[in-house]
Amino acid sequence: MRVKLGAAFGWLWSAYAVSTYGTWVAFGAFPLIAVRVLHSPAFAVSLLEAAGLAVAAALALPLGPWVEHRPKRPVMIGMDLARFLAMASIPVAYFLGLLSYGQLLVVSVVSGTAGIAFTAASGAYLKHLVPSEHLLTANGRFEGTSWVATAVGPPLGGALIALLGPVITVVADALSYLLSALGILRIRGGDVAAPRDPATGLRGADLLRGWRFILRDRALRHLFLNSILVSGLIMAAFPLLAVLLLGEYHFPAWQYGLAFGVPALGGFVGARLSARLVRRHGRHRVMTVFGWLRSLFPLGLAFVGPGVPGLLTVILVEGLLITCMGVFNPIYATERLQRTPADHAAQVLSTWSVSSKLLQATLMVIWGILATLTSPLAAITISGVLLLATPLLLPKRTHLSDPAPVGTRDGQSRSARASGVMRSERSR
Repeated sequence: MRVKLGAAFGWLWSAYAVSTYGTWVAFGAFPLIAVRVLHSPAFAVSLLEAAGLAVAAALALPLGPWVEHRPKRPVMIGMDLARFLAMASIPVAYFLGLLSYGQLLVVSVVSGTAGIAFTAASGAYLKHLVPSEHLLTANGRFEGTSWVATAVGPPLGGALIALLGPVITVVADALSYLLSALGILRIRGGDVAAPRDPATGLRGADLLRGWRFILRDRALRHLFLNSILVSGLIMAAFPLLAVLLLGEYHFPAWQYGLAFGVPALGGFVGARLSARLVRRHGRHRVMTVFGWLRSLFPLGLAFVGPGVPGLLTVILVEGLLITCMGVFNPIYATERLQRTPADHAAQVLSTWSVSSKLLQATLMVIWGILATLTSPLAAITISGVLLLATPLLLPKRTHLSDPAPVGTRDGQSRSARASGVMRSERSR
């Protein structure tokens, strides 16, 4: 039976969807602008990605405490407008003949910083908006939307780039942030902000509060280390896979898009199955099984070769990996929100994003050097081998607030259901 999460959640979900589709439609536009419009060398293109991540993460660090103590909807709207203005500046500068590599770098940093702040505010607002027992369903819908956008966006963006060029495609991304801000503006109801003594400003200790909270909680500590290492190792190999497929194996662009578009549909399937699997088998068992599977499949990329067999290998490996991520990610996101008090949520989420992006940027540079010293395929294989150890960091059953499986809950009494509904309404 489909859970109804209310009109306010619908607007938040719609805002997330439109901005996510815009981001994936413009996926790859920045490197193309750097190469085709500004004629930047390969190192400058790599630096654009890594520096954007690292600098945005560093700038976003003090935003965690700032977001924590402010109403979340105005913060989300402000971050969407900041991203809209930053992205819109690119076509304006291009048509005026003023576009430069430095502007691309600044826009990448502004967009990344605003994205981290938006994610922190939206996560804290979701915890306020949705009852705890429905958070897994809500996170599953966000996860499913993200993977469908990943599947549909790049092929559509590639067609737009071929027809209109990469600069015009950035306009679609900019407009998506404006539409997202308008969607959040339509949300009615209360907001949430942690109280603060007006006599005290931002202190140095506040910047470390998110890490202190994460490291104090055993389950959060394990989830944190597992998630940032998995994402870091996967992202470290991603640019090298592009070099391998497009450079060494000479895959056509449409095959490269197909190799990453089709598997993303597995993420949608996994997200739809996530809540059902938890209800039947329990949170810990599902998280453990799919956490292990998620670490096994990337090693299959070590066997990628040229031609159609190589293409099918990538589609199969990425499809299995992304399906496991689609199941795993909503569970871990729900556990993270449920274990975090409302007055810490924004800072914990921003700390999580900052740490993940800094590690991704660092590992991208290290793996780029590693690929130079060996080969892209060897570096991808090393990443796959290291991923095999990451499930050891998953939380144990005793660390989690694991709901019981529901194989026999169909016989629950009407009065018990009614009392659950009443508790849910009081928690809103």
